[in-house]
Amino acid sequence: QVQLVQSGGGSVQAGGSLRLSCAASGGSTRCTYDIWWYRQAPGKERESVSRLDSDGKSTYAESVKGRFTISKDNATNTLYLQMNSLEPEETGMYYCETHRCRLTSGSYYSFVSRWGQGAQVTVSS
Repeated sequence: QVQLVQSGGGSVQAGGSLRLSCAASGGSTRCTYDIWWYRQAPGKERESVSRLDSDGKSTYAESVKGRFTISKDNATNTLYLQMNSLEPEETGMYYCETHRCRLTSGSYYSFVSRWGQGAQVTVSS
């Protein structure tokens, strides 16, 4: 089963930048995974921030468009989320997650969500 291990995060002042990493391992070589980035602010529900599809297409929440960039290093199977111009309201825990992959045959396979351990992002005003 695929495992996701996160790194990055930390504390910055408003307007600063951080980069999160999510390294995938143990997955099938027949699968290319769709991976999501979520965040959860204190006292709020978890929300989707960005997604990188198996075909390389990226999507973003409206609130982060133009400031966040999702990317992947295929050599190391690591997903990144570059976050620029961070705002205090974006403080929270950030998680990567996957529950779907595209097989080499082109069909999709869904499975129980696999989550990274989370990374704390703190943005001070």
